[in-house]
Amino acid sequence: MTGTETVLGAPAERREGREKVTGTARYAAEYDAPGRAQAWPVPAAVARGRVTGVDTAPALALPGVLAVLTHENAPRLGDPDDPTLALLQSPQVPHRGWFVGLVVAETLEAARAGAAAVRVTYEAEGHDVTLTAAHPKAYVPESANGGFPAVTEHGDPDGAFASSATRLDVEYRVPPLHNHPMEPHTSTARWDGGRLTVHSSSQGTSAVRAELARMFEVPEERITVLAEHVGGGFGSKGTPRPDVVLAAMAARETGRPVTVALPRRYLPAVVGHRAPTLHRLRLGAGTGGRLTSLVHEVTTHTSRVKEFVEQAAVPARVMYAAPALRTRHRVVPLDVPTPSWMRAPGECPGMYALESAMDELAVELGMDPVELRIRNEPETEPDSGKPFSSRHLVECLREGARRFGWEGRDPRPGSRSAGPLLVGSGVAAATYPVLVSPCAASARALPDGGFLVRVNATDIGTGARTVCAQVAADALGVPLDRVRIEVADSDIGFAPMAGGSSGTASWGWAVHEACVRLTGRLAEHSGPLPDEGIAADADTSGAADAESPFARHAFGAHFAEVTVDTVSGEVRVRRLLGVFAAGRILNARTARSQFIGGMTMGLGMALTEDSTVDPAFGDFTESDLASYHVPAHADVSAVEAHWIDEDDAHLNPMGSKGIGEIGIVGSAAAVGNAVHHATGIRFRELPLTPDRVLTGLLEHEHPAGMLGT
Repeated sequence: MTGTETVLGAPAERREGREKVTGTARYAAEYDAPGRAQAWPVPAAVARGRVTGVDTAPALALPGVLAVLTHENAPRLGDPDDPTLALLQSPQVPHRGWFVGLVVAETLEAARAGAAAVRVTYEAEGHDVTLTAAHPKAYVPESANGGFPAVTEHGDPDGAFASSATRLDVEYRVPPLHNHPMEPHTSTARWDGGRLTVHSSSQGTSAVRAELARMFEVPEERITVLAEHVGGGFGSKGTPRPDVVLAAMAARETGRPVTVALPRRYLPAVVGHRAPTLHRLRLGAGTGGRLTSLVHEVTTHTSRVKEFVEQAAVPARVMYAAPALRTRHRVVPLDVPTPSWMRAPGECPGMYALESAMDELAVELGMDPVELRIRNEPETEPDSGKPFSSRHLVECLREGARRFGWEGRDPRPGSRSAGPLLVGSGVAAATYPVLVSPCAASARALPDGGFLVRVNATDIGTGARTVCAQVAADALGVPLDRVRIEVADSDIGFAPMAGGSSGTASWGWAVHEACVRLTGRLAEHSGPLPDEGIAADADTSGAADAESPFARHAFGAHFAEVTVDTVSGEVRVRRLLGVFAAGRILNARTARSQFIGGMTMGLGMALTEDSTVDPAFGDFTESDLASYHVPAHADVSAVEAHWIDEDDAHLNPMGSKGIGEIGIVGSAAAVGNAVHHATGIRFRELPLTPDRVLTGLLEHEHPAGMLGT
């Protein structure tokens, strides 16, 4: 690209693409140094209790083993902001898989063998890992994740529901889900005197540096955290994880660089998970299909280490006009690993339940599910009363229906078949909030005619460095190839993490401001540039985090066509189509990739991804990719992502909304609704695996009392 007129929005190729496909991109485990050691953690083998003894002699006797750290000899650390990082500080075991030791060795193989040789004895205590809606220890927390109030209510939802012409009272269940990024959580740390340098697979280096400074009692300016390439995160790398603390601890104790790469089967216990959610929805509607009452109540679990409450009822506060509304979260503290962020926390499971219930209501009313959603479009945000900065959900629904061919759909369940296959189609809406945080950035004009832009953004595979360069080129009014960009270095300056679909909005705002200021300085300069060039800085504190009078959200509509095999119970998705309204699209290529990636992840949530907590042993039984099934290419045939051009002046200088998560929200519900349309059976628990679907088909064909006759 040589011109400037289409820099922003153009389908520019990712700048690091060649490095990744040729294998020259270096990830956190690949920063070698003389004397580098490897470390392997030792997970607890009881669901709850305390360590009563550790025999490290068998491990230390193995060739290559350098040290074994346990609570008995590990250095005392400062209190972390996140209690899940208080590693090797106490003999207490809060859940199975909690790390109780770390073996450091010359090689990865020696470290693994050493970890297996450590002998740990425990005093086990009784444990409870089973979530139920009627659990006696369930309570209403002060707030849910993100600081949202746990409960909101207006009108008389119970009275309005009781007097409604049509009433729907249903329950849904979403199991625990796991992020499983391609690159496991990994850190390489080295100390040079009192200075710490860490290469970490993290979604944000500023947060990692702050936590390390707090725990190791070192000034932040003496810590550098780098994350040049990150192989996915999906929320699980949004906060510092045990790998970075253990790597820094082991490096300081041994005086050598140390790499800690967490084994994949350990991830479910130590890097967060999407907590299971139990949903109850009560929808009341008048004869015309307008909602009279909406109640969404959620029960979820948290650990005893740290409270984390999945905010799954929050989307119901945004989506539909209902004069009476109540949302409520309840949480049960259990002896389980601490849940955390997973792509679109809250919105993803919450919208699955809400959009499935809306589909059920449409069937009860005999209405088209697209029209039911349009009929309940609110004028302002239902919960806050704020006007929307922009809301084009209706346009997404209508455009999606047109592209999908929805008009030709026979609404009768089970009306289409092809041999043993039942064919169905479904729809669901989607929403995700617009989030933005303060950030620092700098821009420098160089004597050779180029520009250097520096921002501590983290590219987790989304193309962040490319899009930030496009923002810079657009603000500077220069071709994209004249902009060089440096990212993912905590020394650049503070920046928020890549999460909450807020990265580009936050980093891009700071980049834009720095480049605008630089343009002003260049306009005042005459003559050749000095050897060091001319620079300008920006800090969006006070602007990016200012309270907005508008409700700011992205919206979308998902459509799915599925087949259900009546012989095997297998569900296949023939087609997924999404239409999104997400502000100005800054890079058509990377945006489409993000939308499709989210939609595919939602497909996995609907059909294959499932995790269970073993009540006897207290751990996740699906702990690797052999048992936790994510979609493969064969599972994803035709996936289309489209968008509506949105001009929203109330967001940021680019006019953009986040797109990393809106693609997953609603995807699973569209698939589930399509399965109902195909079979006439409403499955209210995910995933829709062949055994579950086949059982439903058999029970549908032979109702209770008739089986075996």
